[in-house]
Amino acid sequence: METENIVILVTGASSGIGQAIAKTLAKDPRNIVYGTSRKAADYFSDSRVHMLQMDVTDEQSVASAVEKLIEKEKQIHVLVNCAGFGISGSVESVPVDIAQKQFEVNFFGVVRVIQKVLPFMRAQGRGTIINIGSVAGYISIPFQSMYSASKYALESLSEALRMELAPFNIHVCLVEPGDTRTNFTKSRLKAGKEEIEALYEPARTHAVSVMEEDEQNGYPPEEVAFVVEKIIRKKKPPMRTNVGIEYKLIYILNRILPTGLKLKVLMKKYTGKVAKNLKD
Repeated sequence: METENIVILVTGASSGIGQAIAKTLAKDPRNIVYGTSRKAADYFSDSRVHMLQMDVTDEQSVASAVEKLIEKEKQIHVLVNCAGFGISGSVESVPVDIAQKQFEVNFFGVVRVIQKVLPFMRAQGRGTIINIGSVAGYISIPFQSMYSASKYALESLSEALRMELAPFNIHVCLVEPGDTRTNFTKSRLKAGKEEIEALYEPARTHAVSVMEEDEQNGYPPEEVAFVVEKIIRKKKPPMRTNVGIEYKLIYILNRILPTGLKLKVLMKKYTGKVAKNLKD
C-alpha cells in the first residue's frame, strides 16, 4: 500500500482523535477518506473527507453507511475504529444500563462495523483494521472501571481477530494512545449515583481531577493520527503500537511489575493514598 490509492473509513470522525485521523489522512492525495458521525449536524468543513452518517449502536445505520461507501468506491482497504466515549464513577454506583451503553459504543460498535466491512475486505483479498484502544485497556483506573473494561475487551478482540483474519491477508492492529488533549475530557459522563459516590470521597474527586489534568496536558490528537498514517502504509503492520515514548515504557513495566506494586502505584496516583490492605 506504499504508493497506491487506498480507501479508508474512519468512525467517530466528527471530533477528537477520530477527526484528527481523518483530516491527517485526507492530506495525502493517495488516500480516499470517509469519516462517520452519529448526527448529520456534526459534520465538519473539510471537503477532503467524505462524511457518512453512522450510529455504531444501530445495525441498520452501520450497514447503510458501509453500503454507500462500497457503492461509490467498490472497495475498502482500511478501517479505523475510533468511535467511543468515557464514563466515570465507582463500580458500585454506575447504573448497569449506562455501563451497557459504554460497551455498546466502545466494544459492540466496533464489532458491528467490522462485521459489515469484512466481507468486502475478504473478497478483495486484503485489508487493514486499526482499532483505537487506550492505555486504559491494559491499566485499570479507579473510578473509570467501565471505560477501562470496554478497552480491555477491545484488546482481547483485536488479538483474536488478528489470528482469525491472517489467512485472508487482513491485518488487525491496535493503537493505544495515552492521555490526549481532546473534548473527551469535557464529554466524560459522570455516571455514578451521588449518594453512593459520596462514600468514596475524596478519592473519587481526586481521581477524576487527575484524569482531567493529565488529559489536558497530554499529546495532541494529531500524534495518534501520525501513528495511524504510518501503519496504513506498512506491508506488515504491527499488532500493537503505543503513542509516545513514556507509554511504551509504561506498557513494558505493566508486563513485568508485580500486580500488587502496580495497584499501589495506581492507587497513589489517582486517589492520593494507598490502602494498607492492598496486596498482590
